[in-house]
Amino acid sequence: MNSAHPDRKQKIKHELFEMLTIFLYLAFFFCALTAYDMFLLRQYQVEFWNYTFAIVNALVITKVIMIGEYAKLGRRHEEKSLFVSAIWKALVFGLLVFAFHLVEEIVKRLIHGSEIANASRGIRIDQFASRAIIVFCTFIPLFAFREIRRVMGEEEFQTLLFGARDKGEAAPQPS
Repeated sequence: MNSAHPDRKQKIKHELFEMLTIFLYLAFFFCALTAYDMFLLRQYQVEFWNYTFAIVNALVITKVIMIGEYAKLGRRHEEKSLFVSAIWKALVFGLLVFAFHLVEEIVKRLIHGSEIANASRGIRIDQFASRAIIVFCTFIPLFAFREIRRVMGEEEFQTLLFGARDKGEAAPQPS
């Protein structure tokens, strides 16, 4: 065994946890939006395919986010306030997801027999723009939490969210 093996195992574990966290967050929002859409359209019969597509969409967008983070996208304003950094990342990754969905739609049309010249015609940009706005709004709290964690550090963030404070430690009093 070489000494790098435990580090690689820890990195894989960390990346899987990151992926699971992002996926669960997005799956929650997309399933909630699916339920909202079904109720809004008075489709009360539960169609599980709608939820399946929401979960698959969450998986795909999770992968797009992970690839974007590996490519170091959105780091331009990390030295600024957390608010600016989170909004910037939500915008950059929202645009990345928007572009991905456009390419995906064109590829689907090409697979279904459309010619290259006609593949982009008929795409409803208003639908894609409204989805992009929803994704952007969903990304703001996601990246805000991720930025807070980046600044605080993993352990302190985990303790703040999930860990109990020491009994001897006094809770901070609001001023």
